[in-house]
Amino acid sequence: PLRYLSKLRELVKNEADKNKSQWKTMGPAKVAVPSPNDFLQKRSKEPKLAPKKKEEDGKKLLPLSVPPRTYHPVTRTKKNFISKNALAVMTGEPKKPRHFCVDTRQGDKYLLEPSGLFPKYINKKNYGVLPKYVIQRNEEMKREEEEYQASVLEQLKKKAMKVLSEEERTDILK
Repeated sequence: PLRYLSKLRELVKNEADKNKSQWKTMGPAKVAVPSPNDFLQKRSKEPKLAPKKKEEDGKKLLPLSVPPRTYHPVTRTKKNFISKNALAVMTGEPKKPRHFCVDTRQGDKYLLEPSGLFPKYINKKNYGVLPKYVIQRNEEMKREEEEYQASVLEQLKKKAMKVLSEEERTDILK
């Protein structure tokens, strides 16, 4: 079979020869230099957004439900926070002093509560009381131990020799 030959082969050869003629000199082809009036400006190559349309085809756009960033609502309250805070201080419980230990002449001190030197847990209601789950587990263990002992005794009784009365003994001996 003959090899495939393109119909546009001659056209491609001619076009390639045309384009080669530009590069026959040293360096790139001579291209028109832009005029000094058309200089590049800052951000001139960035894509520009289309201008915002106020009305589209005679239809009014709905107002936004989100307030603008510059909106600051005016809130007026008739509470007197100064007198309210003063009343809370007067009627409230006083602060309890924190326990600390001073350990140098300069007055360096450290808190006793986080250090573990202050008895914190003995003041709780359930201090020293066994938790419910431990009590339940102990009861279950005792019950299982009793059941085991009872089963062992039953097994021993089944395997043990039977005690004969005097009459049965004498009958067997005869």
